[in-house]
Amino acid sequence: MSAPATTTGLANAGRGGMRRDVIAALAITTTVSYGVLYYAFSALLEPMRQDLRISPTTATGALTLASLVSAVLAVPIGRRLDNRGGHGVMSVGSVIAAGAVLAWSQAQNTTQLYAAFVAIGIASAMVLYPPAFAVVVAVTAPQRRTAALLAITLVAGFASSIFIPLTGQLVHALGWRHALLVLAAVLALATIPLHVLALRGTRPNTRRSTHEPHTSPARVLRDSGFWLLAVVFVLHSAALAIIGVHLVTYLTKLGHSPTTAATLAGLLGLLSVTGRITVSVLRRWLPMTSISAAVILLQGIALAVLPAAGESTTGAAGCLIAFGLGFGVASIAKPAIILDRYGDQGYATIAGLLGTPTTLASATAPLAAAALATALGYTPLILSAAVACTLAGLALAAIRFLPTRFTPVARR
Repeated sequence: MSAPATTTGLANAGRGGMRRDVIAALAITTTVSYGVLYYAFSALLEPMRQDLRISPTTATGALTLASLVSAVLAVPIGRRLDNRGGHGVMSVGSVIAAGAVLAWSQAQNTTQLYAAFVAIGIASAMVLYPPAFAVVVAVTAPQRRTAALLAITLVAGFASSIFIPLTGQLVHALGWRHALLVLAAVLALATIPLHVLALRGTRPNTRRSTHEPHTSPARVLRDSGFWLLAVVFVLHSAALAIIGVHLVTYLTKLGHSPTTAATLAGLLGLLSVTGRITVSVLRRWLPMTSISAAVILLQGIALAVLPAAGESTTGAAGCLIAFGLGFGVASIAKPAIILDRYGDQGYATIAGLLGTPTTLASATAPLAAAALATALGYTPLILSAAVACTLAGLALAAIRFLPTRFTPVARR
């Protein structure tokens, strides 16, 4: 294999520069992990809080805590992934994940519930997109990475469509505690064997030529472009989190029935897959930063128009279609932009540095948004999300004009 193999550990990749067995395994495990550790919560929230006799805010705080724990662990786990690869991290993480869901099913009070979600946060940092993408970087040739990332995110994009209704059916048939026991079993059976067996031989080869620049995380922190990227993804993540939590409520306040509001909101999940495909196709001709900036700006425009056009079903659908095309763009854009700007040396640590503030924004934005909606109403809230997307898109468009002191090792 040619030079990039010495920096990304491609010795075991197929002739096309891609470990298809690894990609298939990660597509399955990320789908199940997101479905159980994140999306199932919405179907479990009401019966769980009633049984535990806690408020919706207290119950939702458990999921926020998990996100905060995951954010704190992003950098140390990123360093571990860079040094040792994803085999051990993701294998142990899947065991922790199954045990955490099992503990969740047995929680009798708020303390036990929050303890279970601390474990879920630890597991999330070890089994979701960031570690999966680090493995992809290690075992996939540069020219095939976009296709590999797309394959994983396309499959995992259906996690909510699969696990929210599945969890609802399990709760209806078995109750929320037994539903979690089933989900813990599904998580264990679907992820532990695949991580243990399929991820063998995915450790990155960190040897590099003396002619290759070393893009250390410390040097990256001195790059103004990195901090602008952080602003971009913090603003965009906050806007997505706000819309994801408050959209149905806002649509009902515009006059739509709860059923219609939920159906319109459901467009976002379906269109996120379409958006990922569109971005990956356009990637053949345009830089990822330009594509992503245009998509995020389109989201800002769509949200700005929603208060005026959203009272009709057609107007609301049009706005949400435009917004939904960018709903999953960050999952592909972030790793591609990091690799384009900094190369693959220290990728997981750099991604962790960028992921920490992004995850914190996703975790805290809905709570801040609820306070804003209470004080000023929902229309200012939606417009604030529109401003966040617009600023993020403009900042991302400006990044490609900023010089970088790094010459990526594995640029396409």
